[in-house]
Amino acid sequence: MLKADLLECRAKNRIPIGAKSVIVYLFPYYLGEAYYKNSNLSKYAVPDDYHKICGEYLEKTVSYLKEKYPDNSFEYFCDNSPLNEVRAACLAGLGVKGENSLLINEAYGSFCFIGEIITDLDIPIDEKEIATCLKCGLCEKNCINNALKNGVVDENKCFSAITQKKGELKESEAELIRQSGCIWGCDICQNICPMNKNIKITPIKEFYKTANPVYRGESDYNKNRAFSWRKQDVINRNLKISGCKF
Repeated sequence: MLKADLLECRAKNRIPIGAKSVIVYLFPYYLGEAYYKNSNLSKYAVPDDYHKICGEYLEKTVSYLKEKYPDNSFEYFCDNSPLNEVRAACLAGLGVKGENSLLINEAYGSFCFIGEIITDLDIPIDEKEIATCLKCGLCEKNCINNALKNGVVDENKCFSAITQKKGELKESEAELIRQSGCIWGCDICQNICPMNKNIKITPIKEFYKTANPVYRGESDYNKNRAFSWRKQDVINRNLKISGCKF
């Protein structure tokens, strides 16, 4: 899987020499609908930055594994990964691939972050097939900008990607923000998915600690949010376009 799945990214250089196995983890982040009332952010951006939260769990696991297997190497990745994370999670038996390109877990739906540890430790595995979702077509039908077609996401049309663009938006793009009321990310395809009905809320307490569903302006911008990798003028631009006043 490693050879077939490697993506070109800077993190690729951290893969252990002679890597043989990938351990895949899911970090469910769904907090329950009450937490998202009147939210103007995608659900993944409501808690503190998931890179930090997931990274701390993965780092602790790597430390434990290094103590237990001192002759082997372990490196963790989350988001900035040389692997196709959805494919890796499917092969690990953690869920199915949705038509919106997301992993859908049986218990926690698609509201999960994916992390992995790559190691030169040879771990026996059971071969898994990559299963797919119900293919009901609801995500494609309800996509706000027709970015989904036959299980492929057009990044140029994806509303989530549009909210993250730098510079001035086209009027058609700005209208999507006004129409949806969301100023960062997008959950439409996930909210409409029947496989996300009656899912469990996350048991990870760190996602609750400073959860904030509403971005009001500069006072809500800090380096511990999922959108903080972008300069705040981008999300402030979106807030202004939305016309929201808090």
